[in-house]
Amino acid sequence: MANLRELSKNPVRITGGHRLCAGCGAGIVTRQTLIAAGDTPVVVINATGCLEVSTTIFPYSAWKSPYFHSAFENAAATCSGVETAYRSLKAQGKIKDDIRFITFGGDGGTYDIGLQSLSGAMERGHRMLYVCYNNEAYMNTGIQRSSATPKGAHTTTAPAGKKRQGKPQNKKDLTQIIAAHNIPYVAQSYVGNWNDFITKVQKALSVDGPSFINILTPCRLGWSYKPEDIMDIARLAVETCIWPSYEVENGVYKINVKPREKKPVTEFLKLQGRFKHLFKPENAYILEEIQKDVDEKWSLLQCRAETGRQA
Repeated sequence: MANLRELSKNPVRITGGHRLCAGCGAGIVTRQTLIAAGDTPVVVINATGCLEVSTTIFPYSAWKSPYFHSAFENAAATCSGVETAYRSLKAQGKIKDDIRFITFGGDGGTYDIGLQSLSGAMERGHRMLYVCYNNEAYMNTGIQRSSATPKGAHTTTAPAGKKRQGKPQNKKDLTQIIAAHNIPYVAQSYVGNWNDFITKVQKALSVDGPSFINILTPCRLGWSYKPEDIMDIARLAVETCIWPSYEVENGVYKINVKPREKKPVTEFLKLQGRFKHLFKPENAYILEEIQKDVDEKWSLLQCRAETGRQA
């Protein structure tokens, strides 16, 4: 478990005053990730997205670590090249420091556009941590649906209207896809539980190989909620089992946060404007489908955790 007193002594390597929205989780994710790294030298690679455009507005930068801005689709490939160059220089004795490499990408640049880049980096075994700040749509470019967008959510490219009621498909389970690469460490976490997330970052940075953390990161603009509700919404995602908190360490599954009382999915959905159309009487069947899907996936995850490995 992370030690709050010790963490308070660690350097803060992203400044305040950046231009992320009030109530955005991306800044929280970034700050906690870099605090978790402690005094270890860190190189950051950042895919195009909300985090990048809000923290690197020329001629300013909010970053206090070496920082590379990569394109939407190739952040993991960029990190692979930087990490490989570092290993070569260290082998030649030109670098003495033990450096860690962290890539940040949103769900658009991770689930979709950057999936091939990410998969390749994981398969090759580069020592890097990839953090997906998952706000479940292309928020930076206008709230378009991504494959991380949940069923029934309203977006500008999958709107709720007369013909359809938001996105008709279920979201992609990227955490399981990355786990199938058999890398040393994979995890899901969420804004709203600093201890869970920071502990996972510390584990991820300690492994000798690739690691991946998929953290649910609410977006005030795209999800349509009050800025002060961000933590409650993220916690409800775990309490309803819509977004379980778990890890896969060397192939072994462990659920990190088990709800004392599993709440219905409506408790999570009703706080967000992107789902308000689902509460019309004629759309009750969609809520039932979402609940059924969540129940089935939660049962499967419990089975994996009980047996220790993928069912």
